[in-house]
Amino acid sequence: METVNKKILLVEDDPNFGAVLKDYLSMNEFDVVLAKNGMEGFEKFKKDNYDLCILDVMMPYKDGFTLAKEIRERNQEVPIIFLTAKTMKEDVLKGYKVGADDYLNKPFDSEVLLFKIKAIMQRKASDSVADSKQFEFTIGNFHLNSKLRFLTYKDEDPIKLSPKENDLLRLLALHENDLMPRELALTKIWRDDNYFTSRSMDVYIAKLRKYMKKDDAVEILNIHGEGFRLVVKSEA
Repeated sequence: METVNKKILLVEDDPNFGAVLKDYLSMNEFDVVLAKNGMEGFEKFKKDNYDLCILDVMMPYKDGFTLAKEIRERNQEVPIIFLTAKTMKEDVLKGYKVGADDYLNKPFDSEVLLFKIKAIMQRKASDSVADSKQFEFTIGNFHLNSKLRFLTYKDEDPIKLSPKENDLLRLLALHENDLMPRELALTKIWRDDNYFTSRSMDVYIAKLRKYMKKDDAVEILNIHGEGFRLVVKSEA
C-alpha cells in the first residue's frame, strides 16, 4: 500500500519514546507531527489535516480520551489508535467508546503498530469507495440499477436481484478490475465478519456468477484469503 505523504499526528508525553516512534514511522515514509501533550496535540490537529492520529492515553494537562473526544467533535472519520500502559478492560472499552479504531498496550512491537496503521488506512480507503453514491453501472453487456435492484443483459427483461445480491454486485462493480476485500463486504452488507456470514457470502457470489455467465467478458474471481475481483475484459 502507498504510504507516501500520509500524515500522522503522534501525541506522546514521553519525549524519548515519542522521538523514537516518530523516527521509525518517518523511516516508513509517513509524514509525522509529534506533540508532547493533549493540549498541544489538539492545537496541531486544528491547524492541519491528518490521515491518522496516534494518542497516548496517560498524559498531563489533557489525557488521550479527552483529546479523542475533541478530535471526534471536529472529524468523525480520521482513524485513531490509542497507546497505553493500561490493560484494564474498562479502559479498552472506554477507548473504543470515544471512537478508537485500535488499541496497543505498551510495550509493543513497532512492526505491529505499522501493520495496524496500514490495515486501518487500507480499510478507510475501501470504505470511501463503498460509500460512493453511484447506483448505475455498466458491467460488460450488463446494466445494473442498484436503486431498483435490476440487472439487465442487453435487451432482455431485467432480473430483480435480492437485496444482498444487489448490494454485493454493486460493491464488486465499485471495485471493478480491483480487489474487493472480503471483510469490507461482510461488514458493509452482513454487518459481521464470522464463519457463517462468510459462507453466506460465498453462496451469493455463486448466485451472481450464474447471472453473469451470459457474458464471457465478465468474471468474478476468488482471490484466496483476500476477497473477490470483478473482472471485465475489454474488447480487443
